[in-house]
Parts: sequence; structure tokens; C-alpha cells
Amino acid sequence: MSDIVVQVRNLSKKYRLGVLGTGTLRHDLNRWWHRLRGKSDPYEKVVPGLDPSATGQEPGNDEQPGPLGRDAHLLPDLADDEMWALRDVSFDVKRGEILGVVGRNGAGKSTLLKVLSRVTAPTDGEVRVKGRIASLLEVGTGFHPELTGRENIFLNGAILGMTRNEIKRKLDEIVAFAEVDRYLDTPVKRYSSGMYVRLAFAVAAHLEPEILIVDEVLAVGDAEFQKKCLGKMKDVAGHGRTILFVSHNMEAVRNLCTRGIWLAGGQLVEEGPAEKIVGSYFGTTGSQSYLVRPNQARGFAIDAVRLKNRDGLETSQFQPGEELIVEIAFNARIRLERPFLTLGVMGALGSCFTANMLLDGLRPEVLEGVGVIVCRFMSIPLLPQMYELKLGIREKNGVDSIVDYQEVAGFRVTGDLARYGFKGEFLDRASRYTSVVVPYEWRLPDGSVSRISLAAPVS
Repeated sequence: MSDIVVQVRNLSKKYRLGVLGTGTLRHDLNRWWHRLRGKSDPYEKVVPGLDPSATGQEPGNDEQPGPLGRDAHLLPDLADDEMWALRDVSFDVKRGEILGVVGRNGAGKSTLLKVLSRVTAPTDGEVRVKGRIASLLEVGTGFHPELTGRENIFLNGAILGMTRNEIKRKLDEIVAFAEVDRYLDTPVKRYSSGMYVRLAFAVAAHLEPEILIVDEVLAVGDAEFQKKCLGKMKDVAGHGRTILFVSHNMEAVRNLCTRGIWLAGGQLVEEGPAEKIVGSYFGTTGSQSYLVRPNQARGFAIDAVRLKNRDGLETSQFQPGEELIVEIAFNARIRLERPFLTLGVMGALGSCFTANMLLDGLRPEVLEGVGVIVCRFMSIPLLPQMYELKLGIREKNGVDSIVDYQEVAGFRVTGDLARYGFKGEFLDRASRYTSVVVPYEWRLPDGSVSRISLAAPVS
């Protein structure tokens, strides 16, 4: 028990859509008065989660029946303007662990981190944290735009409880890691989003919090910086500190995290070793379009992503080497000029391949109104596994994001590998550790040849 630094028990968080507070000043004051006296919220409909001792089960065990969790039947129906962001979530995190949190958009990952960071209060349940927390929940969290980079380093350090001398000792390391020495005395409102992230991560990682919470914010940085951040997080954990890491990069979760939890619909589906969690998460990938939040500021929305085979039929099942057609239905209420689209295929081991307009140079002159963009992969060189499609859209300058690179749909590749010329005695085991196979052949000294191609089954 002494090694546990984060303890979450029956955590629930409910939001009322479009409403701040409880709706009236009288209700807010009544809620405050009940909380002051240690009483429950008089306007709350949440049914407290079961006491684990009453069922003989430990929280977060493997006996949860599906993605709604063991106590979903106890939760009441919600009004039309209410939604559960989290429902009856329980787990522990030990000192020195790197816990990966996975799940699709809308699963409750960011809400969980906000509750742990004390940005928002839970509706019901209990969270106990032992030690100082540093959080990176979005670009520039905790930065004052009018202050310089140097001033924000000292401000963030003070918020974390560090003395001025402690911060000064770390200043050179922070600046070198963030690579912002030239702009250190420039107001951060003039920083690019990448510079923001570099400095924010450097401050959080170097000022020695006991618990570091990192959301998908690192996706803003370039590949080299992301690699450096992952290395730094391993180093931080090696010194006995704890990290909670949310990412859609399954390869990073597998390589960095020791344990993982999988959230779906605001509830804990499974927890365990990171590799097992990533495998389980990909094992349930479906064919439906996932939730893609509209960019209200730019008046742009993805209405649907449809997967079709060479015959134009919607499907979630494909054969190795088969054609994959992706239709992206959009609604652009505001004229969008010369955007770049990136469409990537992800497997449990990471990125497989992409179609990238930043690379090939073809892009629409304008997107306006309702329309469809089609990407056709003529032959997918994929082994039988689950896969997800990720989509990102950037503005004409290639920097400003219209749609953050995210999962938009999923599909499964099925097929008997023996039909494609695979004859290995460890076929099933070997195929789990690769996703993409391009045509190749072996030629041995005795003249025997083995040729592999996923373009068509061997007759």
C-alpha cells in the first residue's frame, strides 16, 4: 500500500451539455452549502459505486463484463442534456510506474487526467494522490502569454512548490532540452505551438514532480522531439517518479509504459501489462466511423468515413493485398483553401503506411460545402490483424491543424497465409510481430526459391 501513489475508487464524472454550474444561482449556492457540511450533492443522480469488499472483488479486476463495467446496471438513465464522461472507474498506480491510458476519442481519457490534476472535481467517487503533480494537458497549460519563457519557467516552478534556487539550478537543463534559448526572453504568446510544447514539457519533466501527467499534447511536436520526450519520461520513471501517459500512438505506449488501462464509454474495460492492453484495444476495432469532433472555429466537420472494397461495397473485412477505398465525407461551412490531408494505417505495432499530401503534393484547391474526398489504396500489404485509420487535415501553410491526426475508422484483415506462400513452422507466432509485408523472395545456395507476394493468393 505504501508504494501506491495514485488511488482511484469508483470515480464518476457527469457533465450537463451546454450548461455551466447547475443552471441557477440558487442551485449553485445550495450545492456549495451541502458540500461545506460534508453532504452529497442535492442535485446529483449518480448512484455511488459498490464497496469492493461487499462483492469480494478488487477494483479494476478482470471480471468486468464488457466495456460498461460491473456496476453499469446501477447507473440511472440520463436526461437528454447530460452525459457520463467517467463512470465507476477504479485503479491504482504504484511509485515508479508508467501507466498508459488508451481509448478512442470520447472515451474519457482527458477527463480522467483533469480529475487527477484537480482541474475539475469528480461527481462521485474518490481520488487519492501522494506527491506533487505536474500536468501537460494541452499546449501552453499553465503559461501566461504575456510573460517570457524565462518568467514562465519560474512561475510554473513556483506553482509546483519549487524554491527559486531549485528552479535556477534546473534552468539551463530546461532551456537546452526545449531548444528555446534564443527566445527565452520573448513573450510566449509569440511562440509556435511546437515551441510551447517543448518548453512546457521541459519544465514539467525537469522540476522533479513525484507524478507527471502527460496527455496527447506531445503529438504537436516533431518526431525528433517526441523521441527525446519519450526518452526523458523513461529517465524520470527510472528515478522512482510516476507517469500517467495518454496517447493514440500505440507503439509509444507499448515501448514506454509498464502497465495500461483501456477506457471505453467513460468506463474501465481492462487493465494489465501495456502490451496486453494494446492488443486487447486493437482486437475490438470495428468498422464504424469513430467520433471526430468538429472544428467549430474553422467551421469544418467530418460527417463520416466509409471503407469500401474494389466492388464499392462498404465492409470492415479485407484480404491481404486487396484494394481499400476510403471515402471521407466532410462539411465545410467556411471556405478552406488548399488544405493538406494525411491518411495513415495503424497497427498494434505502430504506423504501417500513409497517404500524405505533404509528400505527394496533390491537394484540393478549396473545400467548401458538403463533399467527399476519396483515397484508394490499390493493394494493402497487410497481414491478418486489426488496423485503424488515422486522418489529419492541416491548413494551406501545413502547420495549423484543422483536424488533429486521430483515429477515424477501423477494419480487420483476414486470410489464410498459407494461400500466399507462407509455409513457416512458426507462422502464427511470427505474424504477430509484423504488420506489413512487401513482395520478396529467398534464393538459397541449392537453387531453391521461396517467393512471397500479398498481391494475389498462390494457385
